[in-house]
Amino acid sequence: MNLVKRPRRLRTNDAIRSLVQETILTPSDFLVPLFIIEGIGTMKEIPSMPNYYKKSLDLTIQEVRELWAMGIKSILLFVQVPDKLKDNYGKEALNKNGLMQRSIRSIKEAVPEMIIMTDVALDPYSSYGHDGIVENGQILNDATVDILTEMSISHAQSGADFLAPSDMMDGRIMGIRKGLDQNGFTNNGIMSYSAKYASSFYGPFRDALDSSPGFGDKKTYQMNPANSLEAIKEIVLDIEEGADMIMVKPGMPYLDIVKGAKEISEVPVAVYQVSGEYAIIKAGAEKGWIDENAAIIESLTSIKRAGADVIATYFAKEAIKLFGY
Repeated sequence: MNLVKRPRRLRTNDAIRSLVQETILTPSDFLVPLFIIEGIGTMKEIPSMPNYYKKSLDLTIQEVRELWAMGIKSILLFVQVPDKLKDNYGKEALNKNGLMQRSIRSIKEAVPEMIIMTDVALDPYSSYGHDGIVENGQILNDATVDILTEMSISHAQSGADFLAPSDMMDGRIMGIRKGLDQNGFTNNGIMSYSAKYASSFYGPFRDALDSSPGFGDKKTYQMNPANSLEAIKEIVLDIEEGADMIMVKPGMPYLDIVKGAKEISEVPVAVYQVSGEYAIIKAGAEKGWIDENAAIIESLTSIKRAGADVIATYFAKEAIKLFGY
């Protein structure tokens, strides 16, 4: 064959493939979700997320120190709230001595340079398991935004660097930004879950925090998986309202949304590789159907290739070890 162009020349061996590789993952790409529970010296494996744990604050601090030593610069905090502290208005979310607020202060004291992002939503605190205040079976938007704004200010007062509203209420970025600025927290950022879909891949996470909705579903605020233009609208609105980063969630089933977000966003794009994605890879590997290590690398690389600047993933530590950093 008389071929002038032979693309396989750049795939001849590992050395040349590495030389021309377009997408490179590094520890600083990763945002690590951490689940915190009450207690001392307590660690509970999440059944649907093998080898991932909910930990008491003392053990979480040890984990954060280990993550920092591995080169990870940012964490995303979630707390499991005892049922006795849950109500329809998320009052515990505003408790200055609540688990989230104590966790922020303690982690910031232990590892001051670690970027702490905090989940801002009512579902861990809600007796209904929804992301907003419930009235007559409906999720109230504006009243919920008021609570989320107070919650964000409380997190900032405790030392959080970024607030990460995951609720998908309309106007909450504008409300939070105004609230932070009016209280002197102009340097605290917002990472908005801008395109958060009503996904079937959230199951293990809800098991971890006992935050499944007590009635109905979350489709009146989370997005229809069939829609893409709606995601662009949500992203543009959040940027206009003051978001410093935007997020697409989940990851791999929505890589087209990630690519579209990157093309139009003037701020960094984060992607959440969610609990269901983690569980699928773990389960497939346990069955011997897929190579776990290869699947971890491929899945994370695909997310970054699509346009992610930041990847929230439960595989961060494993990925770093696989890449030899």
